[in-house]
Amino acid sequence: MQTEAAVRGKTYDMVYIGIFTVLIAVCSWISIPAAVPFTLQTFGVFMAVEVLGGKRGTMAVLVYILMGAVGLPVFAGFQGGIGIIFNTTGGYIVGFLCSALIMWAAEALFGKKPAVRILSMIAGLIACYALGTVWFMVIYGRTTGAVGLMTVLGWCVIPFVIPDLVKIGLAYALSGKLRKVMAGMGIQ
Repeated sequence: MQTEAAVRGKTYDMVYIGIFTVLIAVCSWISIPAAVPFTLQTFGVFMAVEVLGGKRGTMAVLVYILMGAVGLPVFAGFQGGIGIIFNTTGGYIVGFLCSALIMWAAEALFGKKPAVRILSMIAGLIACYALGTVWFMVIYGRTTGAVGLMTVLGWCVIPFVIPDLVKIGLAYALSGKLRKVMAGMGIQ
C-alpha cells in the first residue's frame, strides 16, 4: 500500500508533466513557416527536461508526441495526426524524444553540472537534426524525388542552428531560475 506522500508525489509528477506538455504544444504554435517551420518546440523540450529532470521531462515530450499522433492539434500550425509524424518533418518531432533521452542519459551519468546541461542540450539538438534530416530525405525522396544531403541541410538545419543555440541559452538560463523559484516554494 502506498503512503499518502507517495501518492501525492505521483500526482505532482503528473501535473508537472502535463504543464510542460502544454508548454511544448504552445511553443509549437509559435511558428514562422518554412520548409521545416521555425517554432519554439525545441525550447519547450529543453525547458521540460531542464526543469523537471530527465524522467519527467522525457515523459512530457513523449506525451506531447502521443497527443499529436492521436490527432490533437499540438504540432506546428495547429496540426495533429499520425500523418504528420509520417510526413517529411516527422523525424524532427521524433527527434525531440531523442533529445530528451540524451539529456536524461547525460544527467544520469554526469549529474546536473552547467557544462553537462549545456552539452547535453547541444548533443540532443544534433541527434534531433540527424534523425530529422535522414527522415526528411527518405520521405521527400519517396514522395517528390531524390534530394541531396546539402540541400536538405540548407532547408532544414542550417537556418535553424543559430536560433536553436539561442533557445539552448535561454532554456539554460530560465530553467535555472525556475528551478530556484520552485525549490523556494517547496515544489520539485
